[in-house]
Amino acid sequence: MDLENNMVLRSESPAPPIKVDDWLRREPLTIFEPGKVYLVEFWATWCGPCVAAMPHLMQLQEKYQDSGFEVVGVAASEEGATAEEARTSLDAWLTERFPNLNYRIAFDYAGEMNRLWMEASSSLGIPTSFVVDRDGHVAFIGHPAELDDVLPKVLNGSWRGSDEAKAADLRRIASNQRTTRELSLSEPIYAKLRPAMQAEDWTAALSAIEEGLALMPDSIGFRETHADLLLHKLRDTQTGLPAMRQLVEDAIDKKFEAVSWMVMALNQLFDPAMDNSHLPRAECFAMGNKLSEQILTLNPPQGDGPLKFRWYVPVAQYYYESGNKDRAIELIEVALESLGNPETMPDHIKQYYLTPLLHALANYTGENACYADLCVVPQNKAPEKQSAVAS
Repeated sequence: MDLENNMVLRSESPAPPIKVDDWLRREPLTIFEPGKVYLVEFWATWCGPCVAAMPHLMQLQEKYQDSGFEVVGVAASEEGATAEEARTSLDAWLTERFPNLNYRIAFDYAGEMNRLWMEASSSLGIPTSFVVDRDGHVAFIGHPAELDDVLPKVLNGSWRGSDEAKAADLRRIASNQRTTRELSLSEPIYAKLRPAMQAEDWTAALSAIEEGLALMPDSIGFRETHADLLLHKLRDTQTGLPAMRQLVEDAIDKKFEAVSWMVMALNQLFDPAMDNSHLPRAECFAMGNKLSEQILTLNPPQGDGPLKFRWYVPVAQYYYESGNKDRAIELIEVALESLGNPETMPDHIKQYYLTPLLHALANYTGENACYADLCVVPQNKAPEKQSAVAS
């Protein structure tokens, strides 16, 4: 499908109207007021990345409100048997999780907003941010993580029509085209894979994944499942170790674009929840060292790079198992600091990211680990010094 030629809504298009069922927070918005910049943010309570972005949206609202900026959250994907059930559940969730929310929240159960905005722009998932410029035209469509760079330029008038804006729109379209193509290829594979995994028919599952990899060799989901099936389900080290070596090389070659690959590979080798006792330790440590050094080069402890609270967990586990306990503790402490102020973090997001960090810290130190209002106790003894010690 040629998304670029068939797309109704893209950068420079007039913004669609706001058609919602109800307004749950702040005053209703009927039209985009000339002279103001709006962020129309599509999200849902069940979407972890959406919820994780909400404190940042509150900060943007506070920071730029004097420049004529307003955030409008659109909950257009809430689940419920009826509109009233979904609306009531959303209202209660907002009261519990974000009692001091400082921007509008619209509720749309009928699907008009998804049709006018998401489907018209071929946006395939949430969170999705639409920035509407001062003249009522769309200036940007993308992920809220990009707003720190884009929003100041929209506000000062330097974004619309710029080469940077055009390039961003083309990247988005290309990404959506890739995703659409990948979905069409992957859905038949998952239709075979799911029942095989549920039946623990690892041979059939491996056959489905190998079929998928022949079609999509760069699918991180397929690569992860392939490694897990070979190393942990079938315990086939003869085939699994060469596949893991290739995964490590591919991840490192891709550098920053594939940090998620590196983290996934480290988890396959060092996740304490997995039984890796049958794997050759020296080779695991060699691969772990290459992956960990690359991750720390791209996102060093002394820098302010993103996602340390996710990336550093398997890196720390590698150092811990290889005998460098002090390094492991240091990395977990840096990751905890990277979370910022936990008081502004929703409880379920706090639990999701803090819990593995605290479990690791408790296990590494042999003492209770606490952060904000969460505490965990150590669950295992420190490992004996390994022969392949991390540098």
